[in-house]
Formats: sequence, structure tokens, C-alpha cells
Amino acid sequence: MSVLMVQGTTSDAGKSTLVAGLARYFSQRGVSVAPFKPQNMALNSAVTVDGGEIGRAQALQAQACGIDPHSDMNPVLLKPASDTGAQVIIQGKVLGNMQALDYHHYKATAQNAVLDSFARLDDQYELVLVEGAGSPAEINLRENDIANMGFAEAVDCPVVLIADIDRGGVFAHLVGTLELLSSSERERVVGFVINRFRGDLQLLQPGLDWLEEYTGKPVLGVLPYLHDLYLDAEDAISTQQSGADARLKVVVPVLPRISNHTDFDALRLHPDIDLQFVSVREPVPQCDWIILPGSKNVRADLAYLKENDWPAQLDRHLRYGGKLVGICGGLQMLGSEVQDPDGVEDTPGNEPGLGYLDFTTRLQPVKALKNITGFLALENEVKEATPVQGYEIHCGITEGVALQTPAVYICDKGGNSRPDGAISADGQVFATYVHGLFDSPEALSALFAWGGLKDSTPLDMGEQRQQQLDRLAETIAENIQGNWLEQFEGTRETAALQEDTQ
Repeated sequence: MSVLMVQGTTSDAGKSTLVAGLARYFSQRGVSVAPFKPQNMALNSAVTVDGGEIGRAQALQAQACGIDPHSDMNPVLLKPASDTGAQVIIQGKVLGNMQALDYHHYKATAQNAVLDSFARLDDQYELVLVEGAGSPAEINLRENDIANMGFAEAVDCPVVLIADIDRGGVFAHLVGTLELLSSSERERVVGFVINRFRGDLQLLQPGLDWLEEYTGKPVLGVLPYLHDLYLDAEDAISTQQSGADARLKVVVPVLPRISNHTDFDALRLHPDIDLQFVSVREPVPQCDWIILPGSKNVRADLAYLKENDWPAQLDRHLRYGGKLVGICGGLQMLGSEVQDPDGVEDTPGNEPGLGYLDFTTRLQPVKALKNITGFLALENEVKEATPVQGYEIHCGITEGVALQTPAVYICDKGGNSRPDGAISADGQVFATYVHGLFDSPEALSALFAWGGLKDSTPLDMGEQRQQQLDRLAETIAENIQGNWLEQFEGTRETAALQEDTQ
């Protein structure tokens, strides 16, 4: 079958975007296609159909392909817990915590999982679109590389190199990256894609002509800057804000180890909401809601909030009638204590919580990984309940009196339900383990009503994602060389012909 790898001159050059766009483009044309990222470092993750954990970008790319996300699509996921260490997840399951140098030596072993997962996808799909990580020109990381050219060499696949012209220096990025590759790696690069161009293409053309002549490689396409493009972020927090007509102000602190901040994309994109990500070091601006997000190191981030006077500011926010929401790690912070006797996230120890809800959390090595359905517990009667869809990714077990007034009920396949999270007696504090809580329009409207916005505009995040993926595919069709794309469009017909002749 066919394999194509997209590598970038830098992080955030557009690798994830190009793979997602290509995935939707080929899927629309009947090609059986799957995404693959050998190694990913990200704190935004998703739960797979087989109960594993992968980067959110690969889950989005799977949606672009029209298939369920699977742990084979991102066999190595690194979730940083400190400046020098990370949780290592292999084929969807937690292996443990490693320091950077220890993981560097472990990569030769990790490659076995990478090649194993890739082989399964390669057998199952007609086309596998592979995304690199960072840059292939990281000289210090070339030994035992499994993320970029090391993988491409191992499976003998072609590579497209993408660069972001909006950063400036695009020709230096492309030529410099190419020069730092070995001769066999340079041969593997089949062409360039320039991303996020704005302006008159005629003014860029002399540079493109020079680049092709100097390197001997074609420019396969120039993708325009797409204003208001939304895609689930791998890690970077978008600064895009809602319009001036927003009626509800929401603040989210940017914790040092904030995770799954894609929970708030539905708020960021909603015309009735003014969402602000704020530094913990800044005073809390006047707002209607404060949401404490997920964290990869809950105790350390909780201590950081305390060091920067957030407990007093949260007290004042609640005293003036504001709402306080905690999701996953944010839920754990709202209780009386976070216990980590086994050093699951960091050194063993306990950290007193913010004390708004009467429960304690004990972190455990086994991680809860589930896609869930259920309903909000804001209403008094089940028949009035609002449906919820989302997912759980957490290591803690939370127990205490406050859980007797849950925030959400989670249903199993048999129709039975279990309580999740808590709502304070005064109705001002809402805490849940459920990520993706705001993605469904029904739940979003119900939570807005709880928070003081009774007549909000409907917003369906699932529909939004599909529209953006279709937009990307259209952009690919208009701006990438058609004759180059056609070789992959023929994959399906070629495979069928081979089967017929056997």
C-alpha cells in the first residue's frame, strides 16, 4: 500500500493541518486512509475506540478519514509533567514516568512499538499519512530517531517538507533543513509545501523558482492563510477571541502543566462568550465564570495557584456571585486534598486543596480512559436531563460527601448510571471529570443557563469540526498540484486491480 510522511521545518509549521486536510481530501475520493504519528509530545489527548490514549491531532485526523481513533495511530505519546520529565504512553497505555535522558535511551525499544503499530495500519488501509514531530534537523536528537527521518528510513517512505511563511524566513527554513539532512534523507524529500501565505502569489513566484532550481525539488503547493480556521490544537493555546457582542465572560488560568485545553474551544468560538486565557501571575479579571482546567501535575499547579493569591481571588469571585467550574485536574483542586503517595505525577506527597467541595483525591498509577455518554445533574428529574458526551482521562479516585450531589451521571451500555463530580450546596461550584463537556449544543445551552445566560445561540462543535475539515480539503484541492495528488487517488483502483488479477 502507499505511505506518505509530512515533516516540518519547525514545530507548528502546519504538519497536523496538512495531514488532516489530505486525510479528508483522499477520504472524499474513496481512498481508505488512516493517520499515523510515531511519536507525539502533547498534553491535549483523546480516548480511542480500543480504550487507549493518543494525541488530539491524530484523533481529529481520524475524523477527517471518517474512522474511529485507534491507539495504533499514535503509538508513543509523551505527556510532560515537568521541565525534564514526562509520562510515557506506549500504544495507548501508560508505561511510566521518565526523565528526558532516560527516554532518549529508551527510544530504540519504543521503535518496536512504532513499527508494530504502523504495520497494522499499513495492512488495513490503502494509504497511511504520517506526521513527523518538531523538525527532522534537530541534530541532538538524531540518534535513535523514531519521530522523523529515522522512521521514514525504517519504512522507506517519501517525505513532504512543510514550512510556515507567516513566521518569516521560509526559504532559509526549507534550504537549511534540507542541508542538515543526510544524503539519503534528502533524496527522500519529494517536494515542499509552503503554508499560511497571504498576499499576491506573483510576488512569491521568483522565490519559488529559485527554491526549485537551487534544491532540485518541486514546490508542490502554496497554502493560503486561512482566517478563522479552527482545528483541535496539539498544545498551543489559541488567542482567537469571540466578538464584541459576547454576553458571558469566562476566564481560564494557563497552568504550567495545563492539559486538554481544547475543552474550551466551544466557548472560544461561541459568539455569546468572551473567553480569556490568563496567566496565573496576573490578577483575575472581572468575569462571570472561572474554569480550572485539567493538569498533568495537579499538586504542582495547585501550589502555583496558591503562590499567586488565587484562593483569595476565587473567594472574592464567589462572594460576588460568580460561578466556578473545575474539570478533571480542576475538579481535584476544588476538594480538600490531593494525595499522591506513590509519586504518580511527581515526587510523593500531599497538597491541601482549595476546599470548596468536601472530597479528597488519591492519585493512582492506573489511568481511567473512557469515552462516555450521560446526562447533566443540574435538573431535579431525570426526564428533564440534558444529554452529555465526552471522555475521561485521569489517574485519581475521588471520594467524599460532596459527591452525593453529583454534577453529571455517566451511563454504561446497559443503561445504568453512576454519579460523577459534584455541585456545591449554593449551586455556584460545578466539578466533573468529563472532558468535552461543552461540545454538545444541549449540554452547552444547559450550562449557560446555569451560569446566567438563558437564551444562548446553539453551537455544535462536532459540526464545526466537520466544516473545517471540508474547508481544508477544498483548500488542498485548489492549491496542491493535482498531478501529484492523483498518484494517491489511484491507490484504491490499483489495489482493486491487483486483487482481480490474483
